[in-house]
Amino acid sequence: QLQLVESGGGLVQPGGSLRLSCTATGSSLDNFAIGWFRQAPGKERERISCIESTGYTQVYSDSTRGRFSIYRDRAENTVYLRMNSLKPEDTGRYYCASNPIVCAPVEFDHWGQGTQVTVSS
Repeated sequence: QLQLVESGGGLVQPGGSLRLSCTATGSSLDNFAIGWFRQAPGKERERISCIESTGYTQVYSDSTRGRFSIYRDRAENTVYLRMNSLKPEDTGRYYCASNPIVCAPVEFDHWGQGTQVTVSS
């Protein structure tokens, strides 16, 4: 069964960059869409990006579009989220989760434990 593990978070200055990884074990990611979510303290978890199983369709939240990039590396069974021009409001815990095939607004599953991103000077 599919398990997802997030990594790559850390402390960065505003304007800096990070690359987050969502690595799968137990199953190939080829048949799954993968979403990246962010949760700040006291706020609901927000989907910030998603990539469909083909990799051809990518979606971004308004706050991340143009700064973040999601892509798949099938050889590594990993979905990456490249984050550029980071802002303090990007601070939060980042999670990845799966959905069958597409990034439709349905319930995502196989949540990882998350990785913390803190953007501060």
